[in-house]
Amino acid sequence: MNNPPLTKRVSMIELFYDLIFAYMISQATGLIHHLDHGTISASSFFTFFLVVIVFINSWMVQSVFTNRYGESSWTDISLYFANMMVLLYMTNSFSDTSYKDMRVFFIAAGILSFLLLLQYLIIFIKTDNSIDKKISSVFIYILLFRTAVLLIGGFLNNTVGNFIAIIGVLISWILPSFTTSITKNHPIIFSHLLERLTLLIIITFGETIIGIADYFKPSTFSIYSILIFLIVAGLFFNYITEFDHLIEEKRSGETGNLLIYLHYFILFGISLITVSLKFISEEKADMIFAISCLYGGMLLFYIGLTISNHYNQKKYQKQTSITLTYLISLIVGYIILIMNPTFSLITIITTIVVILNAAMKVSLLYTK
Repeated sequence: MNNPPLTKRVSMIELFYDLIFAYMISQATGLIHHLDHGTISASSFFTFFLVVIVFINSWMVQSVFTNRYGESSWTDISLYFANMMVLLYMTNSFSDTSYKDMRVFFIAAGILSFLLLLQYLIIFIKTDNSIDKKISSVFIYILLFRTAVLLIGGFLNNTVGNFIAIIGVLISWILPSFTTSITKNHPIIFSHLLERLTLLIIITFGETIIGIADYFKPSTFSIYSILIFLIVAGLFFNYITEFDHLIEEKRSGETGNLLIYLHYFILFGISLITVSLKFISEEKADMIFAISCLYGGMLLFYIGLTISNHYNQKKYQKQTSITLTYLISLIVGYIILIMNPTFSLITIITTIVVILNAAMKVSLLYTK
């Protein structure tokens, strides 16, 4: 099959669709914004992980479908709007709950999976291309499996049901990574998927900005407010340097699987950073836990960036020194802060770590 065009415009309906995820990220992050005896409860953290997996996996499936087959037809638009209504309902179905009481969320997520399945079913029926029939049938099976396990989990509404739904979600999350041998025959438009993922990360950083806004009130503003903003700005600058300057956008023959899965590291990393930047100033917080969340989130963030080197322009692919800088700076910073876990030192050391790593990344642009 001929390669698809190297570029595709992100449609307005896709941008409108993203607004739901801006709200979702805010609601999901709220699950781990509250401390329980100085830490995040295991129940809240697991619920957060599960909810984000379901939402972002749904976003990825929709984005990859639109990348390959989206035509802005009335059918596509109608299904987009139907998905958005279900997503809004889902977003309000897990507030102040735990993984032990997810009946409404599971049922709504099952309906969403079925709507995503319908899109691929339409392609399977309409297309005469054998490759597209194979691709659509594979995703129909994956989404049918996810629909079934979620509805079973929701309607059973007990321990066994929860187990079926959770295991099913995890399996269906991983399954697309095994479709490469089929999907490579109809590659994605790399630049379009890259732009979609970049917009999702910008939305996630938007939640981080909201999270640090309390440091910029007249009653709380200080030099540490500036340092905390520099931490966020440094992380964002590191991200855009990688994905806006170093990466090779005009790639052909790509399935996008690696690009998608590496962004889960970045998304979960930013979420942990967001909540920990708030925790470090709270008296009731366990500071060792807050520091561990902060540096754990940064580690996930930098792991995602390191994996993305695979997609860089050839002259930017060798980044051993930068990877070592990421690792060493995180270890040294973490050890220093564990020994002296004060708010002022956390902000100073973390700012140095983030700015150093961003500077190392930017330096690649000036190497010949």
